[in-house]
Order: sequence, then C-alpha cells, then structure tokens
Amino acid sequence: MMVAMMVPAVSPVILLFAEINRRRNEQPGTLAPTGQFLLGCLTVWTGFSVLVTLAQWGLLTVALISPMMESTSKVLGAGLLLVAGLFQFSRLKFACLTHCRSPMGFLATEWRGGSWGAFRMGLKHGGYCLGCCWALMGLLFAFGVMNLFWVASISILVLAEKVAPFRHLVSRVAGLVFIVWATWIVFGPISR
Repeated sequence: MMVAMMVPAVSPVILLFAEINRRRNEQPGTLAPTGQFLLGCLTVWTGFSVLVTLAQWGLLTVALISPMMESTSKVLGAGLLLVAGLFQFSRLKFACLTHCRSPMGFLATEWRGGSWGAFRMGLKHGGYCLGCCWALMGLLFAFGVMNLFWVASISILVLAEKVAPFRHLVSRVAGLVFIVWATWIVFGPISR
C-alpha cells in the first residue's frame, strides 16, 4: 500500500532521473539505474512500513484500532489529526518538501554515478519523501488503514503538496483542517 501511495508522488523525480541518466549516457540504457533509484526509495518506505506494521500490531493488541484497522479511540484519532496538522506547519516538513518539490536541484546536487550511486540517491530522496509525509501516513490509523477512499485522498494530498502551483497553501490549509477536525473530535460541535 505504501508503494501505491508514494510512487505517484515520486514519479516526476524518477522520470527526470531516467532522462538525465539517458543524456549523461553513463550506462547504455536507463532501466537499471532508474530501477536502482526507485529501489532506494522503496527501501526507505519498506523500513517505514515495517515500523508502522509494528505500531499497527501494538494498537490492535490494546484495542485502540478495530480489526478493520480504524481508530476506536477519540483520543487516538484526535491526537493523530493534531500531530499531522501541526506537522504541516513545521520547518522539517517544509525542508523535506523543498527537496521533493525541486527534483532538478536534488539531482544536480546529489548526483552519484552507477547503480550503487543511483540506489544511494534513491535512499536519500526516499528519506526526504518520508520526512514530509510520515504524519500524513499516520492518519490512516485514524481513518482506516484499509480504507481506499482515505488512502487515495492522502495520496492526492501528498502529490498536490509536491506539484500543485499553490502547494504551500495546500499544506497549510490541510494542516488547519486537521487541527480543526481534531478539536471538533475532542470538544464536539460548538453549541450556543
């Protein structure tokens, strides 16, 4: 599922990597180095997936998520929304997004030759992607890990943060929505 969520967001840099590699003509063909670059990204996401799976198992064990993998706790749901909302405004989020939003800059400063170099570049870029998206991925514990609507919605948000012309606004509005939503879960509708 992590691959399905992240590959669309990283596809621009993968395509750019393949084109630059083809033009540099370091190796005949671009498939192997491009595959190594993607494998580096997948390695980071797989490591994160293992940690999330352990967290999922722990939350399921203490009944904070249901067998359908959605939060059974208002506190957990609100907490995840609050963390994700606040993270949307953090310096770390925007530092990582800067690298993800500027694939040309990343490739220009981080280029390494050969398959091993491509893999290392993929690791680093995957780290930046994870750095800006981990809190959004954590929201799946609130919405339902297996809920395809929320998986697709978060994937679209991740992509919009990286490629939309108004991406700074996207991040901030999403953060504000998450914070308000968390507040609503805790305090309920405000009545007069």
